[in-house]
Amino acid sequence: MPKPEHSDPASLILHNGAICTLDARRPEARALAVRDGRVVATGDDAEILAMRGPATRVIDAHSRRVIPGLNDSHLHVIRGGLNYNMELRWDGVWSLADALEMLRLQALRTPAPQWVRVVGGWSEFQFAERRMPTLEEINAASPDVPVFILNLYASAMLNRAALRSLGYDRDTPAFDRGEVVRDAKGNPTGMLLARPSAMILYQTLAMGPRLSLDDQINSTRHFLRELNRLGLTSIIDAGGGAQNYPDDYKVIQTLRERDQMTLRIGYDLFAQKAGQELDDFRSWTRTLRPGQGDQMLRLVGAGENLTWAAADFEIFTQPRPDLAPTLEAQLEPIVRLLAEARWPFRIHATYDESIGRFLDVFERVDRDTPLQQPGSPLHWFIDHAETISDRNIDRIARMGGGIAVQHRMMFQGEYFLERYGAESIKRTPPLRRILDTGLPMGGGTDATRVASYNPWVSLQWMVTGRTLGGLQMYGEDNLL
Repeated sequence: MPKPEHSDPASLILHNGAICTLDARRPEARALAVRDGRVVATGDDAEILAMRGPATRVIDAHSRRVIPGLNDSHLHVIRGGLNYNMELRWDGVWSLADALEMLRLQALRTPAPQWVRVVGGWSEFQFAERRMPTLEEINAASPDVPVFILNLYASAMLNRAALRSLGYDRDTPAFDRGEVVRDAKGNPTGMLLARPSAMILYQTLAMGPRLSLDDQINSTRHFLRELNRLGLTSIIDAGGGAQNYPDDYKVIQTLRERDQMTLRIGYDLFAQKAGQELDDFRSWTRTLRPGQGDQMLRLVGAGENLTWAAADFEIFTQPRPDLAPTLEAQLEPIVRLLAEARWPFRIHATYDESIGRFLDVFERVDRDTPLQQPGSPLHWFIDHAETISDRNIDRIARMGGGIAVQHRMMFQGEYFLERYGAESIKRTPPLRRILDTGLPMGGGTDATRVASYNPWVSLQWMVTGRTLGGLQMYGEDNLL
């Protein structure tokens, strides 16, 4: 980036650094200049320091690496922020004994009626003990304060105090989309299993006490600053289960009104009520428009859920779910509506079988209302795509779509290997094939309920192909 011709001084100069410019002509520079919130020049120290004025802030990078702010293309930051201050994170904890001691200490400082929540960012395979905690260990660590521990989207563990708080006992009826494990006398043990979907985990977690509005605002500010600390300056919020619009957006809207946001957020709208998704999208497309908002908070489109009939949770401890035969009839009018309204959209899809059915719908819509029109291109993409085939990658490319990938497999590659075998895991997902096709590919974390929100953990997985437990998922031919 050359020095601008006009001589107005820079407001900020960073020098003596190793600066990644993302400019192919000059990929690295020693210094950069900022004016009015924008990088206006990069170069060597002498030419950039010549742009200094009396009010310029000058920072010496001391030869450290400087990168542009990162973007996470799939993060549940709006929902995650509401609960961040209540959560205990086991990200990067390498011993189960240490994790249980953290649980014990967190219980001591958790005020009633709040719970201790361990929600995402960890895997049993990261621990030196190579196992899950037992219910006995959890009850010993926190005998009186309720504890909820989420293990991916496969299961959750509740201590006895949480069972009492929820009223789960021998008379609790069975869930229609999950299992409450019971002992020989019919009493709940504290183990919840996602069979066939994660709805039992969502529903139970939602029954816990909520923070007050002021505390949710404080919690969200802490979460945004934590993401800033890790290098994120912008994200796309992919909606999420139990994230109702507009009620659960009050906190983030309040922060924007107060000019207290430190992260640029584009958000998608996620229909929550099964059977009413089309009605929700009709209402939203009539009253809202993509791009509505400002540079700090704006609506960008629909998804990641378009209809609950299309939700194929990645529970690799269970067989692949067969989606409802009514899926296409529910999905097609929604996609037609979005295409006609020129609303960008994304859709959650773990398995190639699901993706194939979704693309059948998209192709029918595309024949009548082309997704890519002159002067009005429509951005759309598949989220996750762990087992996508080459054929479906090519179909996405023909309709001008993209794929967003996340490091969910880093946390559960061992489960996938056990169920589907070594050959399948070699391209789960096929990163290099996607890029070689020329498809736009976004990277992200899908945090916070399965994976870590740390973008560097996701980037490490993309580059090395290893799980937290050290399993080598695939070879050099499919790494970034």
